[in-house]
Amino acid sequence: MKAPGPDFVLVDVRGPASFSEGHVQGTINIPHGKITESRMAAFPKDTLFVVYCNGPHCNGANKAAVRLARQGRPVKMMIGGVTGWVDDGFTLVTSVERVPDRAS
Repeated sequence: MKAPGPDFVLVDVRGPASFSEGHVQGTINIPHGKITESRMAAFPKDTLFVVYCNGPHCNGANKAAVRLARQGRPVKMMIGGVTGWVDDGFTLVTSVERVPDRAS
């Protein structure tokens, strides 16, 4: 994440309220239910997406990964989500970095 120009896009798939309360720096917010082909068309087809949600008790990352995989997109899940990130001693930020809504 600290390297210039990472070779993946980190996506927080929680809702906007949770995202604004704290997320991993450099993350974009696309709630899992809004991961549509038209929205993802803004990214090159070979873009690797790394998705996360609240933590092990949340299935939003699973849902997002399935949606992306069905679109033929490379995808990985950040195991542990926000909970794991914080448990490992990393901090969250509250700046808003959202992908604008587009027609579905």
